Amino acid sequence: MAIEKTLSIIKPDGVRRNIVGKILGRFEENNLNIVATKMIHMTISEAEGFYAVHSDRPFFGELTRFMSSGPVLVSILEGENSVSQHREIMGSTNPAEAKEGTIRREYAESLGENTVHGSDSVENAAVEIAYFFSKTEIVNSAS
Repeated sequence: MAIEKTLSIIKPDGVRRNIVGKILGRFEENNLNIVATKMIHMTISEAEGFYAVHSDRPFFGELTRFMSSGPVLVSILEGENSVSQHREIMGSTNPAEAKEGTIRREYAESLGENTVHGSDSVENAAVEIAYFFSKTEIVNSAS
């Protein structure tokens, strides 16, 4: 099994509801190590830059407004197959379709406010991590 890094974002709804610790604990309980983390408040242009891949999608404006509506916690998680492991812990994008015990099933308020973001591939994780973190901020990594 490969040791990977993935980006995790606890979205404004999760920060606002003060469930950051519960969510981070879930990652740690599942052997994902936090190798960097910080709370930021994205501007609309930063959110648009991060989600540029979705710029042609009808939900782009709503997504970027939401992601810039309050603080978020961005983290780098590391572990065996961390991308797929993190996505499994998060659950389906649509909380109504998410499995019992997943973060989105337990905490998401809606499809748009689904509490967490996670990279969908190792390649995208590298791009997303570089968007928010410099190499000097990654301090707890095994690699």
